[in-house]
Amino acid sequence: MTPDGWLPEASIVVNNGRIEEITTRKIEGFDGECVDASGCFVVPGFIDLHVHGGGGYDFMEGTEEAFETVINTHLRHGTTGILITLASSSLPMIEQAADETVRRMQNADSPVIGLHLEGPYLNPSMAGGQMPEYIRKPDPKEYRMLVDRYPCIRRWDAAPEMEGALEFGKYLSERGIVVGVAHTTADYAIMKEAWKYGYVHATHFYNGMKGFHKEGEYKHEGTVESVYLLQDMTVELIADGKHVPPAILRLVYQLKGVEKTCLITDAMAPTDSLSTVAFDDRVIIEDGVAKLADHSALAGSVSTMDKLIRVMVNEVDIPLEDAIRMASESPAKRINIYDRKGSLQRGKDADIVLLDAELNVRAVMQMGRLVKK
Repeated sequence: MTPDGWLPEASIVVNNGRIEEITTRKIEGFDGECVDASGCFVVPGFIDLHVHGGGGYDFMEGTEEAFETVINTHLRHGTTGILITLASSSLPMIEQAADETVRRMQNADSPVIGLHLEGPYLNPSMAGGQMPEYIRKPDPKEYRMLVDRYPCIRRWDAAPEMEGALEFGKYLSERGIVVGVAHTTADYAIMKEAWKYGYVHATHFYNGMKGFHKEGEYKHEGTVESVYLLQDMTVELIADGKHVPPAILRLVYQLKGVEKTCLITDAMAPTDSLSTVAFDDRVIIEDGVAKLADHSALAGSVSTMDKLIRVMVNEVDIPLEDAIRMASESPAKRINIYDRKGSLQRGKDADIVLLDAELNVRAVMQMGRLVKK
């Protein structure tokens, strides 16, 4: 799959971690390692902009072991670019995870593409699976220090209706950080202001935000409708078929389109693990999804990116190439790394996934290295 469409019976030549050539001609005299991709769809590696954990660990633990386990868990499922995501945390927890992120990114071949902070500047009334004890108002001293100290911060989410949140958005966006709307009650008036102050992305769209609702005898728009009205705002979807039902996934696809939609897992620690224990002991795993034990809210997924592809194709009924683009090209463009990732093109990083006819992962190559299952 290339930006120009599908190339049948093609081959990819990889050298020094980059794509050297994509060709339909027969390659003669090649003495390197060959990977037989016969019968497979060869697609760009997936980029997950929102993932908390997997393999029994959570990035909030901040340890080398936790990072290694979560990263490798998602690598095996085709995620070759990962934005380390922290839920609302204390300052020491943020610093510890940020230090480990910086250490990982010092290796140019690492799949880690940066740090994503989901909070802590959220609306407490829309906390959902966030730990309420860590939610707080935007603190200029805190966020300025973190942004100055950690250039690995590529994305930060907040509720724009919170006191000081507009100034927060302006400060971050001026420094090239993607600012997302999350866990919010913002209406259209607030969202229009938020857009002016740099809020350009809707975090786990439909989840953690109000939709069309009634107050007394009158009806009001919610954050959801506001995001649709702000046509240039991008969205991300937990496309596991549970956080957002297939019919609504289809609606987002039709209204926002491939270019404005990213697929994300929002995966929790129990993902691809025998453990059912999440970092937050209020969370349970039930019906293939993470929930608060009191059933008051969903709390993240236990999905991997390859599952999202299967849901979008098999349950939402969209073309495979569109599902792949929303898992690779769109997130790469949103986080400004499309010059090196997000598509199969000469000169780009050799992040490649082989999918069989049932869209199961058969092989993963990350920066030219085959990932062991």
